[in-house]
Amino acid sequence: MGRRNIPEVNAGSMADIAFLLLIFFLVTTTFEVDSGINRKLPPMPPPGVTPPIIKQKNLFTVLVNKNNDLLVEEEVMALGDLREAAIAFLDNGGGTNEKGEPCNYCKGDRKEDSSDHPNKAIISVRNDRETEYGTFISVQNELVGAYNFLRNREAQNLYKMNYTAMDSIASNPQTSEQLKSDLKEKMEVIKEMFPLKISEAETSN
Repeated sequence: MGRRNIPEVNAGSMADIAFLLLIFFLVTTTFEVDSGINRKLPPMPPPGVTPPIIKQKNLFTVLVNKNNDLLVEEEVMALGDLREAAIAFLDNGGGTNEKGEPCNYCKGDRKEDSSDHPNKAIISVRNDRETEYGTFISVQNELVGAYNFLRNREAQNLYKMNYTAMDSIASNPQTSEQLKSDLKEKMEVIKEMFPLKISEAETSN
């Protein structure tokens, strides 16, 4: 009995099928994009310059432990109350700025044991190494929200427009250069009234 010839399988089209599947997966697959916090770091001080002494009342401390609990100004606080507490601190206006000028636009209680002026007010945040990333982002969101609230208030008083709306329009590529320039000038005025000063202290164990 002679040997039977085994018919060969035509694999020429398999490469085409594999190529089409590869294209399909490349088109339909979504890639994870790392998200972060948009924050402009302050410039490094010149060498030999001694940093100014910060009064304790001009420092708003926020501590987050490994259980994601908040200790604000040495008192336990819920995350939902953080923004209001930060607004009260930044808007206190209990003293004067570096030029000796009072804050004539602050609407706070002007307590003697709270911040003198928004230009002097600093928020210090310290997280535990085991703090959840979601809690870290939520804390940052509440603090930036406090600044945006005060900036929006003053922008409405001066320009009848929210600061956040100005920022959105100015960052739009379709906005004309003249309008961008005008909005950026107004935004600088608002930022000088409530400069964003959030200090990230070294994480603790």
